[in-house]
Amino acid sequence: MAPAYNLKAMHPLRQLLAAAGLPMPETDADPLITGVTDDSRRVQPGNLFVAYAGVVHDGRDYVPQALAQGAAAVVLEGDGQMALPVPWVAVPNGRRAFALLCAAWHGFPAREMTLIGVTGTDGKTTTVSLIFHILQAAGYRTGLISTVNAVFGDQVFDTGLHTTTPDADEIQGYLAQMRTAGITHVVLEVTSHGLAQHRVDGCDFDAAVITNITHDHLDLHGTREAYRAAKGRLFEMSPLHVLNVDDEFSFSYLARLPARRRIFYSREVQPNGYYDDWWLYAPRADGISGHIEAYAFRHARPPLPIPLKTSLVGDYNVANILAAAGAALALGIPMAAIQAGVAALRGIPGRMERIDEGQPYLAIVDFAHTPNALENALRTARSLTAGRVIVVFGCAGERDTLKRFPMGKVAAELADIAIFTAEDPRREPLAAIFAEMDRGAEAAQPRRAQIMHIPHRGEAIRQACMLAEAGDVVIACGKGHEQSLCLGVTEHPWDDREAMRRAIRGERLELPMS
Repeated sequence: MAPAYNLKAMHPLRQLLAAAGLPMPETDADPLITGVTDDSRRVQPGNLFVAYAGVVHDGRDYVPQALAQGAAAVVLEGDGQMALPVPWVAVPNGRRAFALLCAAWHGFPAREMTLIGVTGTDGKTTTVSLIFHILQAAGYRTGLISTVNAVFGDQVFDTGLHTTTPDADEIQGYLAQMRTAGITHVVLEVTSHGLAQHRVDGCDFDAAVITNITHDHLDLHGTREAYRAAKGRLFEMSPLHVLNVDDEFSFSYLARLPARRRIFYSREVQPNGYYDDWWLYAPRADGISGHIEAYAFRHARPPLPIPLKTSLVGDYNVANILAAAGAALALGIPMAAIQAGVAALRGIPGRMERIDEGQPYLAIVDFAHTPNALENALRTARSLTAGRVIVVFGCAGERDTLKRFPMGKVAAELADIAIFTAEDPRREPLAAIFAEMDRGAEAAQPRRAQIMHIPHRGEAIRQACMLAEAGDVVIACGKGHEQSLCLGVTEHPWDDREAMRRAIRGERLELPMS
């Protein structure tokens, strides 16, 4: 549950609007505001209600409800005129106004802390966790806000059913509580949804980190260019940029943005002189022992070796570790703290998480839900066994349809058995989702996997475990740590890790599939 506003605090409307850089109402009235919300159901007496066009509903339609519940003022997206009994102002972007008002309500807490933002298609949560552990190893009082949870001190808050950056009021509430608790450094996972919907406006970032840009969320952004531009907003908001040389977007767009400092990292490209600060390079990594041979380069200086030890599996995690180390270098963190922080992270919930019930095969749950992440997960699974790789996964309904083909293709090429199943189908027929995945599987070159369709996710995982023999790997992808499965319009309680445990024991899981 997110931290709530302090409803005992009140701010004059005009003072709040001025702090957020918003226009003043035409009336001279200046009511005391008791809170800021964009949800008419949560309006309490004295609240400022921010109304804008949402993805499903238009908040402007709920202004009468907000007023009936005691809203003292309204901020309205658009340029129309309304006759309201309370002070109101019009703004061109209601989401941005809401974020700035939430930050102003709490006194812009990010300005009093060092804030590091991490974005990208894959690897964000892992990289955020790595930076968090490095900062802790350096002795800083550190907070974390990811798509899994928010953490500071001994407090842990769940950040939602499905993975995206929390809403602006929640982010500012977390930051305010962290400031009160004496937190000096915060690492924030920033999704493309969060950036496009202005949820982190009002946050003063000190450093921005990119993991990669691959295929995802075209249902929201429409085009890859728009998706990339959304990611780029984080770097427009930060003076320090940590860029992935192996990612085309980092060089084609991000490297051209103004920055006070740029830190580069790469698995593939050695330093070539075209850099203005640190360049991290890791020529060798042993996935079994967890040893990474890394070096930090600077102009006219000998390479600085950074031997690293990690418990994280997968070659792709080497890049995440370099990204975290780059952020640490940008902030002046000592090498010893970088090494200690990387070694301290034992794993991430739902990220290549091993499930052990004493079975003779390896069982793993991973969040991979994009073509690139699925490929990385399956290649990693292949490296862990001489036996077969059995994967269970699906593609979300009413979301990016273009990733279904490549995910079906990747599974058919890299797994031995691929079981297509439900992954938040929502109101979309599973047959339509499977058809696109099948088209990808048929295009596989070479086609390796046997393809199966089992709509019930629990039954799919159970069948995978029944098929597994000693030495095989069963990997369930797409849900990771998430705690629900959306069927129709209902979020049903769900945890792939518990489903895997029960499947290993041969137990069936009840789940409506209408």
